[in-house]
Amino acid sequence: MGMNVGSSSGEDEVVSTINTTPLVDVMLVLLIIFLITVPVVTQSIALNLPKQTNVPRVTKPENIELSVNKDGDVYWGMKPVGDMEALVQRLGKEAVKNPQPEVHIRGDDKTRYESVGRVIFAAQRAGMMKISFVTEPPARGG
Repeated sequence: MGMNVGSSSGEDEVVSTINTTPLVDVMLVLLIIFLITVPVVTQSIALNLPKQTNVPRVTKPENIELSVNKDGDVYWGMKPVGDMEALVQRLGKEAVKNPQPEVHIRGDDKTRYESVGRVIFAAQRAGMMKISFVTEPPARGG
């Protein structure tokens, strides 16, 4: 008993339709991914974020240079400052001058934010109006 599987003439018929099942599967997976990720991306409150500015530093003799090293020690120019109260008193004497000098803070890149924050708070307590951070410009790659 034999069974004929192909056509009687021996040639197979060509199927000219496209199997769309894998395409539909991929599209459904992409749709699910987009439905999950879009709400995560759009959930934020409206803010006006600060823009990065790079202003060349104008060095004036009356400007106050404060440096904070990686250990958190504070220096006024090249001389160490004892504690924050001494810094507040010294900055308070400078704050009453007219025009008021600017405070330029130079922080080591390995300094804890807390150390720089204490210097900013001391300048604020002393009544200093303009505080700037001194940074290095980004390296030009080439």
